[in-house]
Amino acid sequence: MNRFIRALALGIAVAVSMPAFAIVDINTASQKELEKLPGIGPAKAKAIIEHRPYKSKEDLKKVDGIGDKTYKMLESEITVGGGAKAAK
Repeated sequence: MNRFIRALALGIAVAVSMPAFAIVDINTASQKELEKLPGIGPAKAKAIIEHRPYKSKEDLKKVDGIGDKTYKMLESEITVGGGAKAAK
């Protein structure tokens, strides 16, 4: 029983210490949500919002300051939902 409790405590500690992974929808995310993405600060987050709506993830490269290198960092962490229905 003691081993079980230690194993359970360790599992909980590991789960709590791991960052939450969430895919960010670039058509609907708030500025604060966008700023949590790697390489995205306040200015780029505002630019992403201003260029909405996006039809594909690659459309993000049309935003000034987001080239191939930044896009590759973001690609697995973003999605495009909402499509043309998303408001600017």
